[in-house]
Amino acid sequence: MPTFTAFTKLPEKDAAEALGLALESMDPEPTGVGVFIIEDGSETFEVGGFFLEQPDDIELTLLAAAYNAAPFVVSEVPDTDWVAKVRRDLTPVVAGRFFVYGSHDADKIPEGSVPLLIEAAMAFGTGHHGTTQGCLEALDRLATEGFVGKNVADIGCGTAVLAMGAASIWPDQVIASDIDEVAVEVAAANVTANNLTGNVTCVEAAGFGHPELAAHAPYDLIFANILKQPLIDLSPDFAQALQPGGYGILSGILTRQADEVIAVYETNGVNLVRCDTIGEWVTLTLRKAA
Repeated sequence: MPTFTAFTKLPEKDAAEALGLALESMDPEPTGVGVFIIEDGSETFEVGGFFLEQPDDIELTLLAAAYNAAPFVVSEVPDTDWVAKVRRDLTPVVAGRFFVYGSHDADKIPEGSVPLLIEAAMAFGTGHHGTTQGCLEALDRLATEGFVGKNVADIGCGTAVLAMGAASIWPDQVIASDIDEVAVEVAAANVTANNLTGNVTCVEAAGFGHPELAAHAPYDLIFANILKQPLIDLSPDFAQALQPGGYGILSGILTRQADEVIAVYETNGVNLVRCDTIGEWVTLTLRKAA
């Protein structure tokens, strides 16, 4: 049975969220509505609805006009087993010593690698994005150079793949946090699936705003794979939570955004060590002044 999507764009967050609420009152009613910031540095928001019946073009036109949004683009989506498709299309990712895979590729784990199981059906990152791969490669590089993380935090953890990478090579407990409740549930499920229960603690928090995060600070390594503006907003708390001489690994940054992020962190005493690029995405390795 086919389904339908209707997407539009607009520049203001409040208007985007209001339009998302208005979509929920349509007839036929959408099965889901999403409001997203587009990760291209334009600060533009995308609003989308998913329908089991074709949505009313006139109602969509009126809603777009009411909220100063671009005209909706309506598409018919064929009936597809998306999990099976993703499993076919997503091959394992090698990032230094780390091997990120789905259970359907369990027979492909290379000898001597550090395997990280992330199911294709899981949201919030399977390791295929350049930002996640870049962070894992930066982690591998630090470990190869002799660094041992004894107190590690993964802020905006998504699937917790970075936290699990650290917990897989170092014995001390890692704390992983995300602002999204579903992401935290996914992270905890992944921790269990990778036999890391007790090694990784998952909490719901905005930035460092959780008692568990405060109790474990300062950290000698902090991951933050989010987006440019949240990284900038986080920088003072990030610097405070990082111990002198500690490392930060940041991503979710487009190449044209890197200089701005670097400048803000250096203002807070966390200085660039290395900048690596995969496609249009940058991963920054930084270190707090001793």
